[in-house]
Amino acid sequence: MASLINAVAQRPSPPGKMAAEFDFRSGANMEHVCELVLDLVQFEQREFDDQTALEVHTAKDFIFSMLGVVQKIDQRLPIANEYLLLSGGTRDGVLDLSPDSLGDYAKGADYDLDFTLLVPALKLHDRNQPVTLDMRHSTPCHSWLSLRLCDRATLSRWQSCCKGVQDGDQSDGYYFSPTLVVDWFSGAVLKAVNELRRNPQRGTPVPERVERNGPVTTLILTAGTSRILYDLVPVVSFRGWPAVAQGWLMENHFWDGKITEEEVISGFYLLPCCSPPSSTDLLVGINGGSQPDKEWRLAFSRSEVQLKKCIPLPLAHAFQAAKAIISKLLARPKAGVSPYHLRTLMFWACDRLPSTYLSSKESSVQGGLLLGLLDDLAHALLNKSCPNYFLPQCNMFEHLSDTTVLLLARKLACVRSDPVEHLRTAIEQAKVTGHLKNGPMSAGSSRPAEDDRLAKRLQQLVTENPGKSISVFLNPEDVSRPHFRIDDKFY
Repeated sequence: MASLINAVAQRPSPPGKMAAEFDFRSGANMEHVCELVLDLVQFEQREFDDQTALEVHTAKDFIFSMLGVVQKIDQRLPIANEYLLLSGGTRDGVLDLSPDSLGDYAKGADYDLDFTLLVPALKLHDRNQPVTLDMRHSTPCHSWLSLRLCDRATLSRWQSCCKGVQDGDQSDGYYFSPTLVVDWFSGAVLKAVNELRRNPQRGTPVPERVERNGPVTTLILTAGTSRILYDLVPVVSFRGWPAVAQGWLMENHFWDGKITEEEVISGFYLLPCCSPPSSTDLLVGINGGSQPDKEWRLAFSRSEVQLKKCIPLPLAHAFQAAKAIISKLLARPKAGVSPYHLRTLMFWACDRLPSTYLSSKESSVQGGLLLGLLDDLAHALLNKSCPNYFLPQCNMFEHLSDTTVLLLARKLACVRSDPVEHLRTAIEQAKVTGHLKNGPMSAGSSRPAEDDRLAKRLQQLVTENPGKSISVFLNPEDVSRPHFRIDDKFY
């Protein structure tokens, strides 16, 4: 009997040959999914050629020259300002902003490259400068900002952008108003752009569109053969770390031992964005406790730049693929869910899962990580639970209605049931819209040797620092000439 059982038993795979791994839900071959992920990443991460690098540089020069004009309009912006340049537009999920108000722009149709620039209206970096973050009236991750304790010069510059709170017969007119700041900034940018248009210089980019989109002022520049989109966001910039997020530092995190705590907590921002109304408030037609004219949103963009350096490459590729897949899924209808929430889930996954798994070079791992991110997003939606990574007490999905959650969950289930087809669609889209110019300049064209050296140097910086953010300083003596910093290196 034993010999008969052995005869009919399933024979093991030949030594050295691994059985193919399949996704139980979709039946997809995981190695094939991984191959498609790598193909998509390859199409989306093209290196700049010399010409494109030069065009990107001249567009940056135009933006900083324009901000120099903004500063000259009424001397409100700090002269020696420090900006944070993020790769990708606000619709790409680089900031926690509601997608509802960011406007519709399509890569390939409207622009070729996109960036987000955080522009400090106030730099509260002086340790001796008392600052009052008033969180008594706000939901977690939001605050009012009182300028009552600021110096007279600051109050004088910004008094027209402050709001008051009625207290009996008195009005406290010291709360820095995000809506008034955005109104001023958007108008000042338009004035500055129009001034530069009246005095065009040969070789400078041409501003094709200047538009206000909620808290964002969007510029699309034509520089040579490139159309470059800039989302400009006025912010309040702080050094150090807010007390409300101190608890996060007490926990264990995936970046421990890879970067220092000082790098992670070097600073934070206030974004001109209020808390979303709850689903209950929307049903009865009120805006709940949020006050758009006084409420700012805490943002930890500097910290996120540092944390991205610690993301294992397979997970970074999976995130890029997942973001490409869901971007169209989330575009219609716009329901308050953006790729920023997927980025948050990626950070939580890094804390939850072993780094050996996230960094594995096994051929099917990236496919599994992609599907895992999609599963995490579906779970977060159905439970209406997506804690902010730095302030877990803030649930970024709390405001979603049941109808919205079910609609998005159904769409996500369709993606999850056939990831191969959606990856192929994303690859075709990247081929059509994500193309960046390659190859040398055509024969007969020429540029000054200095421009060639500049283009090659900028190309080297971009290649050596993929996905990193760049701080930019304006020289007080010449606001038209920027100085770049990538992490701690100056150029």
